Amino acid sequence: MGPNGLDRLGCSYLNIFRHHGNLSDLDKSIEYYSRAVALTPDGHPGISDRLACLGVAHADRFRCLGHLGDLEKWIECDSRAVALTPDGHPNISDRLATLGVSYANRFRRLEHMEDLEKWIDCDSRAVTLTPDGHPNLSDRLATLGVSYANRFRRLEHVEDLEKEIDCNSRALALTPDGHPGMSDRLATLGVSYNNRFRCLGQLEDLEKAIEYKSRALAFTLDGHSGMLDRLVSLGMSHTDRFGRLEHLEDLDKAIEYYSRALILTSGGHPDMPRRLTCLRSSYSDRFRRLGHIEDLEKTIECDSRALELIPEGHPDLPCRYFGHGLSCLSHYEHTGSVSYLNSSFSSFRAASQLSTGVPQDRFQYALRWAKLASQHTHPDIIDAYRTAIDLLPQFIWLGATPHQQYHDISTAETLASDAASAAIRSSDYSLALEWLEHARCVVWSQSLMLCSPLDQLPSSDSHLATQLKAIAVQFYNSTSSEIQVPSMTLEQIGHQRIRLASQYQSLLAQIRRLPEFEDFLQPVKANKLSRVARNGPVVVVKCNTDCCDALFIMPGWDTIRYLALPDFNEQKAHQARSDLEAPLRYMNLRERGVKFLGQPVHKDQIGSVLLTLWRDIVKPVLDYLGYLDDIPVESLPHITWCPAGTLSFLPLHAAGDYSQPRSRIFDYVISSYTPTVTALLASNSSSLDQGCPLRSLLTVGQATTPGHNPLPGTVPELAHVQAHTHNKAQYSQLVDDEATTTSVLDAMEHHDWVHLACHAHQNVTNPTKSGFYLRDDILDLASIVQEQRASLPVRLPDSHR
Repeated sequence: MGPNGLDRLGCSYLNIFRHHGNLSDLDKSIEYYSRAVALTPDGHPGISDRLACLGVAHADRFRCLGHLGDLEKWIECDSRAVALTPDGHPNISDRLATLGVSYANRFRRLEHMEDLEKWIDCDSRAVTLTPDGHPNLSDRLATLGVSYANRFRRLEHVEDLEKEIDCNSRALALTPDGHPGMSDRLATLGVSYNNRFRCLGQLEDLEKAIEYKSRALAFTLDGHSGMLDRLVSLGMSHTDRFGRLEHLEDLDKAIEYYSRALILTSGGHPDMPRRLTCLRSSYSDRFRRLGHIEDLEKTIECDSRALELIPEGHPDLPCRYFGHGLSCLSHYEHTGSVSYLNSSFSSFRAASQLSTGVPQDRFQYALRWAKLASQHTHPDIIDAYRTAIDLLPQFIWLGATPHQQYHDISTAETLASDAASAAIRSSDYSLALEWLEHARCVVWSQSLMLCSPLDQLPSSDSHLATQLKAIAVQFYNSTSSEIQVPSMTLEQIGHQRIRLASQYQSLLAQIRRLPEFEDFLQPVKANKLSRVARNGPVVVVKCNTDCCDALFIMPGWDTIRYLALPDFNEQKAHQARSDLEAPLRYMNLRERGVKFLGQPVHKDQIGSVLLTLWRDIVKPVLDYLGYLDDIPVESLPHITWCPAGTLSFLPLHAAGDYSQPRSRIFDYVISSYTPTVTALLASNSSSLDQGCPLRSLLTVGQATTPGHNPLPGTVPELAHVQAHTHNKAQYSQLVDDEATTTSVLDAMEHHDWVHLACHAHQNVTNPTKSGFYLRDDILDLASIVQEQRASLPVRLPDSHR
């Protein structure tokens, strides 16, 4: 049989399939069309028609079975048909339009950008080649508008939005009254204007959106498949206008349209939770505006219904629980009903602890939960703070930008103090230390740009860090907007979140099985922290709004001890810092050096700060430790201070009443500082006094630095260090002209420890710019960290601590 006969058979079987719906007839149609095309040479006048017919048959089978192979064949046949059809051919615009539809289908399936570009190209050419007055011009303009809308959603380029509006406006203008597609085109143009309003914020676009959406709704018959979406869409536009103009009638309209949409939505419809959320938001807004408790109760009712319908593992659940908790809390505040308060606690707990929630969001929910529990002295307080503390590293290090991380430091500092206070009120001093230390380690690592726990994984296991970070980003970027993707249902998104959560927890478990990573992203336990007090007590001091607290790690003790310091608080700490910084700024004492007699000194102001520290903090601590007895100077005990927050800026080591004898801290103890207790763990593990393998120590000395006062004590200081390390470490030094920024950085790479005896500069605003004055320039902390990116114990000069 020749190609003409095969072509006729293919056409007949295609018509039979379309009449009876039997796939076997469609298969035969494709078979005969394929044979006809195979027997037809490229130069034959009928080849383009036969390719187009074969493309139609593959298109029908793709729509029936969804097989990607048929879609590929459809595109292949239509592409060849278009290539063989000259621009002046009467069918060229039809073939371009059909090819555009095939690319649109593949874009929706695979979401490859090149398919979207080809879809737009085909539709644009089809519109250009379609003459005015052609009955298909309005349809082709509408389809081109859809393609631009898709590219706008992907790239958010305003020019695509402008082209979308132009195409939709032209399509509407060519659509006669009574046309069955009139309501669709009005609705589409309304959505386009609404999108431009949200992009550019011009009120006239929102007015046009409401106008076109209202007309679309008026043309939509009851029972029409688009009725629900049009009610919701119009409700959203009125919500947007209420947000701009705050006219109550817009809020009433939004509630009306959302309510009508809800009535028409079947109980099992996947969009039911989202529509309930739209309605609850409007009721909530009206409650805030008018204060009518019935609106708040309707808000809570919508929340409860939505929570019952959302499948387990769906990404919206934590957010919905949190919203429900806020509404219940508001009801309690207005009515005093304890049952609503208890409901808010339950909802905040669920929002914070659902594993499928984004860690950053869950952290914020846990903070709100903890604050509420603290306000009401609720039994949840420890669980709430434990949840927040456990999520803190993920909040800081996973998914956040560097700018966000820097901003989040203050949140972490506040959490550390508040959580520790809650544990102290529960008489769990070990837990208070664990939480305070955990949060402070995160703060110090982030504020000084040190390596995150992810960076510290061995190179052989760095792929685990990469995977964990990638999944965390997916968590962070996974939002309810995904439900709008046609290829994913609500349930599928829920399953995806469960899969991500499972992978996330699995990777955490893998990392925690690595040696020395058992506590990865978790607080170090108090029984481990208690090992640091080898040479004397370690005293962790923190303050909050009403008091100050001291936690003691004692040599040979496994338990953490506690002392309340009721005469000092956060306000006093800020005042002391201010009183101390003012004279220091006046005297330019931000750096170490020898000051000669005759220079102005603000003795009274500084003395007042030192007296306050002595009276309210240091003397009570020494009294608690039994250190106020007369002890020979050579036998003075050693104490390591670990101050938190604003206390970190105050000189506890110099506290005293300088008008009275034996009323100064150095009469009774020798003081040292540590930024965190964990830093002492690392120090103890590699101490020079523990018989470890021979280590290397670099010392840097600048007795005379250009432009600065001399430091005559640096020479004996380095001599003492060298004597102390004799037979314990390999010793080397760089002094005076040898100590340039480049030479010191290079030497640091080859030494385990570094001791700097030189002028230091403290930058209170940006700690990473604090540094050391060397022969040629300032060696700041940022440069050290960038060069080393490893755990290097740095001995800061006394004036810097």
